[in-house]
Amino acid sequence: MGEVEMSVSIKASPAEIWQLIGDPTRMGEWSPECQKVQWMGGTTQPALNARFKGHNRYGWRRWSTHGTIVRYEPEREIFWDVDLPLLPIAHWEYRIVPDPDGESCTVIETFRDRRNRVLDVLGPFVRGVKDVDAHNRAGMEETLARIKEAAESGR
Repeated sequence: MGEVEMSVSIKASPAEIWQLIGDPTRMGEWSPECQKVQWMGGTTQPALNARFKGHNRYGWRRWSTHGTIVRYEPEREIFWDVDLPLLPIAHWEYRIVPDPDGESCTVIETFRDRRNRVLDVLGPFVRGVKDVDAHNRAGMEETLARIKEAAESGR
């Protein structure tokens, strides 16, 4: 397990795309696994070091994680780390790169596995996923397709 990166070209401006991906609380609209995200600790909007709680579901399994925004550049990129209490899980990145045509952008989504060996062994039983990279690749493809459809339809 390691890193998965996917991208999609979207006919929209960086500002239009940022409205969709610049706030982790919108991930429940795009991700097939993330159901809802809530701010933690009095935070009400995205910013560097802002913390949030993610509510996830895969089949009958449900779990929550904590996220921290570790990089935040409006209309360019947002990165966050995901943890369970005392256990690193994942690092997620969303980057917006304007295309040379001036009419579209490439959105790049990256997943980096941060789990330790214990979670590598227990993960397939707890989460129900044996091939994390393949599972995330499929989920990322669906997430990017939903973002593209929303951006290009003006939602």
